[in-house]
Amino acid sequence: MSQATQDSVREDGVIASVSGPVVTARGLDARMNDVVYVGDEGLMGEVIEIEGDLTTIQVYEETSGVGPGEPVESTGEPLTVDLGPGMMDAIYDGVQRPLDVLESKMNSAFLDRGVDAPGIDLEKEWEFEPTVSEGDEVASGDVVGTVPETVTIEHKVMVPPDFEGGEVVAVEEGEFSVTETVVELDNGEEITMHQEWPVRQARPAAEKKTPREPLVSGQRILDGLFPIAKGGTAAIPGPFGSGKTVTQHQLAKWADADIVVYVGCGERGNEMTEVIEDFPELDDPKTGNPLMARTCLIANTSNMPVAARESCIYTGITIAEYYRDMGYDVALMADSTSRWAEAMREISSRLEEMPGEEGYPAYLAARLSEFYERAGYFTTVNGEEGSVSVIGAVSPPGGDFSEPVTQNTLRIVKTFWALDADLAERRHFPAINWNESYSLYQEQLDPWFVENVEDDWAEERQWAVDVLDEENELQEIVQLVGKDALPEDQQLTLEIARYLREAYLQQNAFHPTDTYCSPEKTYGILTAIHTFNDEAFKALEAGVPVEEIQAIEAAPRLNRIGVQEDWEAYIEDLKAEITEQLRELY
Repeated sequence: MSQATQDSVREDGVIASVSGPVVTARGLDARMNDVVYVGDEGLMGEVIEIEGDLTTIQVYEETSGVGPGEPVESTGEPLTVDLGPGMMDAIYDGVQRPLDVLESKMNSAFLDRGVDAPGIDLEKEWEFEPTVSEGDEVASGDVVGTVPETVTIEHKVMVPPDFEGGEVVAVEEGEFSVTETVVELDNGEEITMHQEWPVRQARPAAEKKTPREPLVSGQRILDGLFPIAKGGTAAIPGPFGSGKTVTQHQLAKWADADIVVYVGCGERGNEMTEVIEDFPELDDPKTGNPLMARTCLIANTSNMPVAARESCIYTGITIAEYYRDMGYDVALMADSTSRWAEAMREISSRLEEMPGEEGYPAYLAARLSEFYERAGYFTTVNGEEGSVSVIGAVSPPGGDFSEPVTQNTLRIVKTFWALDADLAERRHFPAINWNESYSLYQEQLDPWFVENVEDDWAEERQWAVDVLDEENELQEIVQLVGKDALPEDQQLTLEIARYLREAYLQQNAFHPTDTYCSPEKTYGILTAIHTFNDEAFKALEAGVPVEEIQAIEAAPRLNRIGVQEDWEAYIEDLKAEITEQLRELY
């Protein structure tokens, strides 16, 4: 049986028609985007269109068995999320219902319709330590106290953005539930550890700034060639099986963000299962604590109601903005925005709206922009600095990057990591095509790499890009006449490019050492290959045949740098060995 009862449903209106997740109701007193409860079972939905007495609702649950004449209740409020301590180490569905709580309510892994639960535990008590005293003046967004949410995250209790603020007249200290008042102001406003916020409305910030610090991912091809900034946006498009999900898992595990919000939007259930099983066992590389202690998962898998898919992206970004307001750097993984766009397309078609390209709604680009523009590096209203970095996977049908979702995403994001099916078939992972990918953050991030890694970071990266570009041009000739027909210097360039591809661009996500590569190690691998390049060309100029240069024993050791724990000593020894063996040839 559903947890909703007939007594809890007030007959504001009645259902006129049902078409999949789209329900129309008559006589309903509601506004756009209000949350309503549909039918005898109280299925959650949202108002998406009002025309005279006819209100159109997208229902976030399966509507089979729902028929005309059943009641519809309006809450008079938009779709909101519960914000407060308890969101870390939680797993939600697309509208922030905690799946573990729903499971215990139903006493089954299979959830009945109409079952509901608040996003955070309203009964659990948390240790509140105030940071303000009686007589202090506080304004909207100011921090009034802290709560140890997990071993990793200190939750900052803030004055809600819609409060006026004023003088503190009462402060509590100790253990309280999130609904109990912990700070009272002279104007009568009572501050609790619980906030609610509409998911489709961005939380306010004082200033959006130009990001200057990279989101270090531990993936060589990303950090080395195509970096993303903290507060930046990135897209990972690619066909089935090219590694979008594994790349996002790697980013979620290793990126140096304080908080990770992972949104599984319409993807396969086994992929979310892998996240749920893996993350509790992983240690945070920064703190050594469990990775789930700074992670919030939102699971709306492909077998879940399609309408909730449309809202799960907004649920995730709102939670991310909340932690950003505390001064944290948040990384949001959306896997995948294509499934989100497909949900919009289905709803739009049921509304009989004029379709745009490939049947997607005409407002597809606007919705994508609204979502990605909520990312950024901000000065918050309380003077903290925090960021939300958004990394969205795109699943173009057949790997066709010219389709609308990919093209509209490209116009918005500043980092493009193009996954390539051919590379994946050759078992080159991550299968990011270095000829198609790009980052528009390079120039503004180079000063950070110069200061924190090495002075010639940008020069080494440019050298690698030039070699790979030259290889791309030479490959066209090789396919026509063969490698042996090339001049020796071009044959040597192809050999150098091969080591760049195999030792630098490839990385084993399942190797305990190679799964994460620091910027220092990334730079070290590149300099080792550059050393081989310089010494090899000196030998070639001295008359050494290219076959002998390629045959030196030290060169293959370049491919083993990634798996070395003591990589610094290994690289220094390898550079010396390469230099010695090549100079012995002339």
